[in-house]
Amino acid sequence: MAKKEIYNIELPREEGTSRSGRSGRSDGKGNSGRNSRSNGRNTNSRNGGKKKLTRSQQRRKKRKRLFIFEVIILLLLLLFLFIWLKLGMINWDDLKNLRTNNLDAETEELLDDYTNIALFGVDNRSNGNYESGNSDSIMICSINNTTKEVKLVSVYRDTCLDVDGDETFRKCNYAYNHGGPQEAIEMLNRNLDLNIQKYVSVDFYALAEAVDALGGIELDITSEEASYMNGVGGYIALTSEITGRRSGNVSTGVQTVDGVQAVAYCRIRYTAGGDFGRAERQRTVLQQMVAKLNGASLGELNDLINAVFDDIGTNFKLNQIVTLAASMRDYELVGTAGFPFAKRTGTFGSQGSMVVPCTLEDNVKFLHAYLFGNEDVQLSDDVIKISDDIVNFTGYTNEDALDYGY
Repeated sequence: MAKKEIYNIELPREEGTSRSGRSGRSDGKGNSGRNSRSNGRNTNSRNGGKKKLTRSQQRRKKRKRLFIFEVIILLLLLLFLFIWLKLGMINWDDLKNLRTNNLDAETEELLDDYTNIALFGVDNRSNGNYESGNSDSIMICSINNTTKEVKLVSVYRDTCLDVDGDETFRKCNYAYNHGGPQEAIEMLNRNLDLNIQKYVSVDFYALAEAVDALGGIELDITSEEASYMNGVGGYIALTSEITGRRSGNVSTGVQTVDGVQAVAYCRIRYTAGGDFGRAERQRTVLQQMVAKLNGASLGELNDLINAVFDDIGTNFKLNQIVTLAASMRDYELVGTAGFPFAKRTGTFGSQGSMVVPCTLEDNVKFLHAYLFGNEDVQLSDDVIKISDDIVNFTGYTNEDALDYGY
C-alpha cells in the first residue's frame, strides 16, 4: 500500500485563541486535528495551492491588466501613426487598367508566383516630379514569392522597341517621357510578355539621399571612370548642381562614396561599353545599397525612410509596402543582367543610335528562362509580330548579334 502523504498546514489563528483552544484537538484522539488537516487539503486543492485573493486585491490585479492592455494598444496606435506619417511622404499614383498581352494560361499561372516591379530612374532635372522625363534607368525587379529570391534586369534605355503600341520603333526610354509611368509599364508588358502592375520611380536627389542615409556605399572606381566624375565639368559637379548637395572628387580604386558620387558614377556613359557599361554601374550601385540595407539598424532604416520617401513615386498601396518591408530581410539578390542579351547597335535615321534585340523573340524567351525558369515559354502573337517588325525595320536578325562584353 502506498504511503499516505501528510500535508502539515498551519492555519492562521484567530485573535484570542490559544494554541490549546478550539483549533487544537477537542477529544483525546486528535479527531478535530485530522479534520482540520483534511479541510486544509481540500481548500488547497480547490485553490490550486494559492491563497485566495481578497476583493480589493482582485480589483487591483484587474486594473493592472487593463493598464498593460491599454499600453499595448497605445504602442500599436503610435506604430501605425509612425508608418502612416512616413508613407504619407510618398507621391502616390493610382494607375488604372494597365494593359498586358494575351498570355497563355501556363505563362499567366507562372507569373502569378512572382512579384514583378518596374524601377525607373528619371532624369527630369526637377526633384520630385515623376510624371515625365526620360527614364535613364529602366529595371525589372522580379521577386520569387516563395523563395524570396530577387533578380534585376536592366532594359537598356536605347533599346529599339514598340513604344506606343502603334508599331513606331523608338528608344524605349521615350515611353516615360511621352506618357509617364503608365505608358512605360505598358511598353515593358507589350514587348516582353510581362504582367507588371507596380512601379517605383526615383530621381537623382532620391538616390543621393538614400546612399547618404546608408552611410555611403563601397565602389571600385577605375581611372577612366574617375576622369569623367571629377573636375569642373564632371558628373559630380553636375549632380551637385542638380541636387543642391555638396561633394568632392573621387580617387581610383575601392572606396566609400557618398550619395552625389554614387549618382555621378551611375550617369557615366562614355567609357568602354557606353550605355551597357552605365546600366551595369547602376546595377552595381543597387547591389551595394541592398548589401548595406541587410545590415542596417532600425535607426539607419528610419533615416533612410525620412530621406527617401518624399522623393519617390509609386502606385503601391499602404498595406503592400508594409508587407514588403516586413519581409525585407528575407529577400536575397541572386542575379543581375542586361536586356537585350543578344544585340547589335546601329543608327536609324531620326531615331539615332539604338540597341537592336537580335531578335526580340529570342531575347524574350531567354528573359523568361532567366527570371522564371520557363524554358518553354509560349510567346504571345503580339511579341512575335513586334519581333518580325523590328527585323524588317533594322535588317538585323539573330545572326547579326555582337558580343559587347555586357
